[in-house]
Amino acid sequence: MSETAPAGERPFLPATGHGMPTSFYDAYARLLGARPLHWQLVAQAGVAPGQTVLEVGVGTGEVLLLAARVAPGATFVGLDPDPSVLELAARKAERQGATLHLERGYADALPRPDGSVDRVLSSFMFHHLPPDEQHAMLAEAHRVLRPGGSLHLADPDAADPGIVGRVARRHRGGHEHGHDHGAGAGHPEPHLVDADRVATMLRDAGFTGVDAVARRTRAVGRVVFHRAER
Repeated sequence: MSETAPAGERPFLPATGHGMPTSFYDAYARLLGARPLHWQLVAQAGVAPGQTVLEVGVGTGEVLLLAARVAPGATFVGLDPDPSVLELAARKAERQGATLHLERGYADALPRPDGSVDRVLSSFMFHHLPPDEQHAMLAEAHRVLRPGGSLHLADPDAADPGIVGRVARRHRGGHEHGHDHGAGAGHPEPHLVDADRVATMLRDAGFTGVDAVARRTRAVGRVVFHRAER
């Protein structure tokens, strides 16, 4: 795992938000029903041996480790700005005998050459980005994908946001009343986007074959699975 801090290091919204220890993240995610959603994203991506897969916002590595079980001959790269989750992901990969290439970095500046990746994955991370970084992430995903490659993104829908939406409202309410929450303390806050808006953003980034492949409802709210092609 690369220990080098990303250039232009800046605040980010951790996988657990502000307040929950990172070590609790996997148990919390499974309690909310994330495991079958992770499997669905992996199945949708259709990863094959020999391909290169980049997950933006790898977190503790759950999605990439599932993908490595399906396609052990592929190359798996995980990017995240949070060193604590990368450390957890590295330990889990070692225990499972899987090879993950884990790096610190940001979604709007992917450290990969043009046209070098077959699949870009993103799971429950997109709403962590401010709107300008959401646009930049999609443009970067389009840049690093090979022609014929595809992006697979799962995120809560702003139209039915569930727990994520309540967290976002709490953050914004705290800012309005001057409490020490989220961006009010110099940290990002959740920015949920509805499915139609995500589709428009994907097309604006240059993707074709844009489709909301599936919608699933869990405690986190309605989750939309997006697919887009380079």
